[in-house]
Amino acid sequence: MAPDASPPAPATPPAAKAVRKFAIPASARLKYDVKGEVKGFPYHVNGDLLWVQDGKTYNARMEISHFLLGSRVQTSTGQLTAHGLEPTRFGDKVKSEVAAHFDREKNKVTFSANTPDAPLLPGAQDQLSVFMQLGAMLGAEPHRFPQGTTLPVQAVGPRSAEAWVFTVGASERLVLPGGELGAIRLWRDPLGAYDPKVEIWLAPDVGYLPVRIRLTQSDGDVVDQQWRATQKP
Repeated sequence: MAPDASPPAPATPPAAKAVRKFAIPASARLKYDVKGEVKGFPYHVNGDLLWVQDGKTYNARMEISHFLLGSRVQTSTGQLTAHGLEPTRFGDKVKSEVAAHFDREKNKVTFSANTPDAPLLPGAQDQLSVFMQLGAMLGAEPHRFPQGTTLPVQAVGPRSAEAWVFTVGASERLVLPGGELGAIRLWRDPLGAYDPKVEIWLAPDVGYLPVRIRLTQSDGDVVDQQWRATQKP
């Protein structure tokens, strides 16, 4: 398992240069073991990421499920362009679905939950597509993103849009349920008291798709999603 401590960063981390190349991951289905802890009680569920792209459009679907606890499903659909992924719709479903729609003609994001519209900024992603977008950036030109590089992005959720900043960490060797492999760690610090710290590990051997995702809450609750297998979609 990767160490919890964040790697030391330069005093002034370099900002990412304008990105012009993307290596879009090939279509794949990733299976995960998901371990977590809520109020001191551990649990173990299954995870599944379905990523399908045809060179022009993409569909992504992330499901975390348990036969007793139910499931949460996030979906992202959109276009593949010179700017990488350009989402058109993001859905988040537990019992009922709430969704965000990207209106590029009017440069705004609208929400089915009737929350206020948000301005659509260049390079905007949703909270699922952002993982593949980061992987496509690193996969195309990994040397352009050394340790300490910061990657700002507008991340659209089901009810709002937030300014996320990922920091590129070191390359690590992970021992996961599916085996041992190398991956680059990136993390996003919490935006507020109730916001989780987000850590992702992108593996070159799996097309820079996320082989580990860990969310840590301020109260100690944690969700750790670890790659178990790669299958054809």
